[in-house]
Amino acid sequence: MCTNKKYTLSDEIVDYINECLVKEHPESYLIAILHKVQGIYGFLSEIHLDEVAHLLQVPTANVYGVATFYHYFRLKPRGQFAISVCMGTACFVKGADSVLTSFKSELGIDMGETTSDGLFSLEGTRCIGVCALAPVVTINDRVYSNVVSQQVSQILNEIKAAERV
Repeated sequence: MCTNKKYTLSDEIVDYINECLVKEHPESYLIAILHKVQGIYGFLSEIHLDEVAHLLQVPTANVYGVATFYHYFRLKPRGQFAISVCMGTACFVKGADSVLTSFKSELGIDMGETTSDGLFSLEGTRCIGVCALAPVVTINDRVYSNVVSQQVSQILNEIKAAERV
C-alpha cells in the first residue's frame, strides 16, 4: 500500500489502486484503473500514467503501452465538442473520408488534435453501428446522419452559434 507520497490523482483513484494491490495480480486491474482515471480527468496525462505505475509498482512503460494500445484511451484532453467521423466500411464507401477532410480543413487541425481554443477535437472512429445512416458523424452524444462534406461548415457554425462563440 502506497501512502507516503502526495499524488495528483484523486483520493478515490489512489484508494481504488490500493484496494487492487491487496488482490492477487494487481497489475491485471490496470485497464480498469485507467478507465477510472480517464473518467475523472477526461484523459490520461503523463503524470497520471507515472503515478499509476508507481502505485501499482510496475514500469511506466507497461502503463504507457496499455494506454496507447487501446483506442479508447486519450493522452490529450478533448475539446468541448468531440467530433468523431465514422470510418467504418459503409461510411467510408459513402464518403466519410471527404467529410473528415472537410472537418480538418474547417477546423485547421488533424485527427487526434484539439483546436487552440479548446472548443473542438477531431477523430476518426471505427464503425458505430448505424450503417444505414452512413456517413455518420457524432459530436459528443449527438448523431449526424448522411453527412456530406458540404454540410461541415454549417454544422460547425450551428454549434458555434449555440455556444455564442
